[in-house]
Amino acid sequence: MGAVSVFDLIADEYETVSYAHDPGSGLRCIIAIYSTALGPALGGTRFWPFESEDAALRDVLRLSRAMAYKASAAGLDLGGGKAVVIGDARTAKTPELLRAYGRAVERLGGAYITTADVGTTSADMNIISETTRFVTGTSKGSGDPSPVTAYGVWHGLKAVAEEVWGDASLASRHIAVQGVGKVGAGVVRHLAEEGAQLTIADIDREAAEALAAEVGADVVPPEEIAGIPCDIYSPCALGAVVNDASLPGLKCRAIAGAANNQLERPDHGDALEEAGILYAPDYVINAGGLINVEDELHGYDADRAHAKAAAIGGRLRSVFSRAKADGISTAAAADAIAQERIRNASR
Repeated sequence: MGAVSVFDLIADEYETVSYAHDPGSGLRCIIAIYSTALGPALGGTRFWPFESEDAALRDVLRLSRAMAYKASAAGLDLGGGKAVVIGDARTAKTPELLRAYGRAVERLGGAYITTADVGTTSADMNIISETTRFVTGTSKGSGDPSPVTAYGVWHGLKAVAEEVWGDASLASRHIAVQGVGKVGAGVVRHLAEEGAQLTIADIDREAAEALAAEVGADVVPPEEIAGIPCDIYSPCALGAVVNDASLPGLKCRAIAGAANNQLERPDHGDALEEAGILYAPDYVINAGGLINVEDELHGYDADRAHAKAAAIGGRLRSVFSRAKADGISTAAAADAIAQERIRNASR
């Protein structure tokens, strides 16, 4: 199989794909900008040992479009972009490389604003900020976005409950949470305070047991959580949890969680609709992190960021209404809403 054609992959959807290389530091990165119709493209920097440059390109293109949709659906005046640095963050990441990457971002003149993602941290953003103005999520700014992400997911879960049962209260609702890292644990604590019945799972069994003891949850192995009979299944770890293998075993009334790319394929949104399972599109319900770093661009205000994240519930209600009105899945409705806002801005 020959090398992938960049021009075939970007077609007429993407604005810019930029490659940068710095021999001295070993930097090899790709920055993709899907759209700047609504504003500068904000997206994280993923530091990852991709198996090939083709794999890195496909990942950055997929992620940049997802960021554009997330920003649009959240009502933010931002476009969508993403960057990938090819390498193992544990061994290849150095201050020299991060500064070289900052210079690559700076050369784009503000069309792309970077922040932290897998393999990068707020401390890394501090170093990157030495060579570019176009960075957010530093330790001096909005800081760790996970509490705001969890807060937004909690409000999204309440909108799901209202849609399914006519009552936004999550008290006594059985919610199965997959993944209790920073965001998942935050979601669990919000749910526990509201009186939800909780079953949790994580690959780190000790972390799951400790959180369960704190909030009074049950713990199951990670491979069992998706099939637990419950009201809401909340994926807060890995993506692609809704797939051909998992669909027949789902025993929930709704799926709503913080994980990215929960549907392995777009048509799985239709499959959930046919199964009578309400799906809260992931990039709508988990937009709190993006909302948090976006607020830093205006002079960070924690109360304002939380208020914007609380509005995620209302945005999900709009998605549910659009899906019913058009007779389409909630996944398709979210895409339509995001695409329309971008298209209207382009005009």
